[in-house]
Amino acid sequence: MLKKIQYEKKPDKEVLKERLRAEKEELFSRQMKLKEHKLPVIVLVEGFGTAGKGAIIGSVIQSIDPRFFKVSAVTRATPEEKRRPWLHRFFEKIPEEGKFQFYDSGWMDEITRGRLDGSLDDIAYAGRIDSVRRFERTLTDNGYLVFKFFCDITKKEQKKRIKSLKNNIDTAWRIDDYDKWQNRHYDKCREVFDRYFEDTNTPNAPWYMIDASSKKWAELQMLTVINDGLENAMQNQAKSVPIMQNTYRLKKMPLLKDIPLNCSLTQEKYDTELKELQDRLRELHNRLYRMKVPVIIAYEGWDAAGKGGNIKRITGALDPRGFEVCPIASPEPHEKARHFLWRFWTRLPKDGHITIFDRTWYGRVMVERLEGFCSENDWKRAYNEINEFEKELRDWGAVIIKFWVQIDKDTQLKRFTDRQNTPEKQWKITDEDWRNREKWDAYETAVDEMIQKTSTEFAPWHILESNDKKYARIKALRIVVEELEKVLGAGKE
Repeated sequence: MLKKIQYEKKPDKEVLKERLRAEKEELFSRQMKLKEHKLPVIVLVEGFGTAGKGAIIGSVIQSIDPRFFKVSAVTRATPEEKRRPWLHRFFEKIPEEGKFQFYDSGWMDEITRGRLDGSLDDIAYAGRIDSVRRFERTLTDNGYLVFKFFCDITKKEQKKRIKSLKNNIDTAWRIDDYDKWQNRHYDKCREVFDRYFEDTNTPNAPWYMIDASSKKWAELQMLTVINDGLENAMQNQAKSVPIMQNTYRLKKMPLLKDIPLNCSLTQEKYDTELKELQDRLRELHNRLYRMKVPVIIAYEGWDAAGKGGNIKRITGALDPRGFEVCPIASPEPHEKARHFLWRFWTRLPKDGHITIFDRTWYGRVMVERLEGFCSENDWKRAYNEINEFEKELRDWGAVIIKFWVQIDKDTQLKRFTDRQNTPEKQWKITDEDWRNREKWDAYETAVDEMIQKTSTEFAPWHILESNDKKYARIKALRIVVEELEKVLGAGKE
């Protein structure tokens, strides 16, 4: 059942005026508390064409300090946007804590248009609905307040507005072919919209139906819902969020202590295999660009395990125009103020390109967990949120390759000492490295849990035994080549 606005019918003019004034003052007052509570707010405004979405948003934001909100008018996806996951353009716009983000149309419009024009069949539609439900739930689980409004008008009212706008030379541009098509097929559109509401109306992100027959009346309804929602959210902010259970098939993985690290390669064999694998990877890189396959390679591992040298041997085989390496450090303030996955969503590759992450989103369940940078509820929820994130990428068509670079404690000590005693390597060693080493056992426990809970069939972990760096480099190259060949084909061009 969709949420109903508290008014059964439009109040008379004087009551409407007074109520509107009070709600505007209330929102102006609450926005200050919003900053104190560090509450990020998303307002999605959908509706029939000519329902006045933009005008209503324009009126509502008059009660908000312009430094604390942004408005995005979402149109059809551009060719550039189509080269990334379909949710990318919505996720990258999510606000910082304490701020509002208004979407003038968004993911509902994109999905329902696809349904109406036939570009989304039943299977594709179901997949998009699953994505939306996960998207909205992970936002609310991470502290976002999500309002979803639909501005509703009758077929008769829409036709009247289309005619009025079309007959004015200064407003005719606001009517497009879709508005006119929508009015001619109003009942069909209503059916598709109603189905979408049923599929995406959830307790954490419910739909609110707005009677948009009058601008001021619509504004009052929206303001009332937002004010009530802000008050409730601020009162309930400290409550823990239920932890979702993983629903994906997992691969059984060994514990770190059970992984043998006596693997090694002779220099001759290393040189031979390095050339062969890099030559093959170079061929595959050309092919994946032509076939528009995105590739994401994620590196985690112990300090001094050899991640940098490993990455270098992979990038040495790639066209520099088609890859990017993203070294991930502590989040910047503007990153920390958003959903923890935001800074990774904004670094995803275009199709046909490769992005290599040196440290990743798994910091949530390692560093942030052990250093107390997030709550226990946050990092326990993150396992499922990460699996969902990677599933979204896989459904987009991405090849996801995850490496854990493993060494033993003695090897790490030897490498730390070597770095400290070699002037040209001293920049590689910090006090934090030594401090983290003291927490080896705690980190090992966290890493074991991370690998066990996030090694899914679509994005499994690969362990690189790196006491011998040469062995680890060749193994990584071999895995990358094999994973690309599964998607691109093993034959030579």
